[in-house]
Amino acid sequence: MGKAYLILENGKKYEGVSFGKAGTHVGELVFTTGMTGCVESLTDPSYFGQLVIFTFPMFCNYGVADADMESSDIHVRGAIVREVCEEPSNFRCEETIQHFMERMGIVGISGVDTRELTQMIRDGGVMNAVITDDPDYDWRDLHNFRVEGSVEATSTREPEVLLPEGPVGHTVVLMDYGAKGSITENLLKRGCKVVILPYDSSYEEIMAWNPDGVMLSNGPGDPADNVGCIDVIRKLLGKIPMFGICLGHQMMALAAGGTTEKLKFGHRGANQPVKDLETGRVYITCQNHGYAVSVKDIERVGGRMRFVNVNDGTCEGVDYPEKRAFSMQFHPEAHGGPRDTEWAFDRFINMLEVR
Repeated sequence: MGKAYLILENGKKYEGVSFGKAGTHVGELVFTTGMTGCVESLTDPSYFGQLVIFTFPMFCNYGVADADMESSDIHVRGAIVREVCEEPSNFRCEETIQHFMERMGIVGISGVDTRELTQMIRDGGVMNAVITDDPDYDWRDLHNFRVEGSVEATSTREPEVLLPEGPVGHTVVLMDYGAKGSITENLLKRGCKVVILPYDSSYEEIMAWNPDGVMLSNGPGDPADNVGCIDVIRKLLGKIPMFGICLGHQMMALAAGGTTEKLKFGHRGANQPVKDLETGRVYITCQNHGYAVSVKDIERVGGRMRFVNVNDGTCEGVDYPEKRAFSMQFHPEAHGGPRDTEWAFDRFINMLEVR
């Protein structure tokens, strides 16, 4: 392992040790506060185009198991950590994180002050950066980088049909905007036939499958960039039961006539407190997003805010009672955990019972 450098768009430079595959990758610098879930984070399509700071001091000390992968590829541009665990200890371990990232072609840098980096982003907001093995890399154009084409890059190319082990109770179309595999798993174990469709599928192509309901998946990037997807969701609203997660939650709000906004540093990690305004209960949730639905527009577009972030008051979920639809900013299907809100899938299935 040789030297590696993390250079920020403000010119600040950190020297560390390279791990994974050596090279140069530019991305949007963000941080995640999860203590576990390193493999899940690396393979989560919502991280497309981003350099991720893992705030937990030791990275992947339980190693890599393929069963933990949320997709078949790594979507982060690079990983920044304090210390890489070279000798993981876990009965499920199949390979080290070093071998995994090298095999998947992703750069990493260790031995840097992740606490300082995290505080910098919390104070100043997300910024672009580069991980490189070139100490003379010209950082002055970093500010021009923008994550684009992210949904297209992470969505499936062709329709795919998956069947549960037992009898089929309902047919659900899953719109793949960069979907995590655990969404499909939760639908299958509840007896759903899952039809995974590409992000650019038309209203007619969706309805041709005669679904009982439609799920809008998570995914990366700015929700407002996906004009075609939003138009299709607008046509579906009120016609069929819908459940949106993360990016799907944001695009459902845009389709209803609301707006979204970019957060200063987003919510990423498995310890985000969310309050259910209907019951008063607070859940600890897993999240990964840099945009949020604007609170001021929700009632105007026929929605009712159901969940709120306890830390900053941002919108975490909306019910659309007149349209048989609801959405959540957090991940009820979280792998790495917590799974306290998996009941959201049961709520969706119950909606499908009434056509």
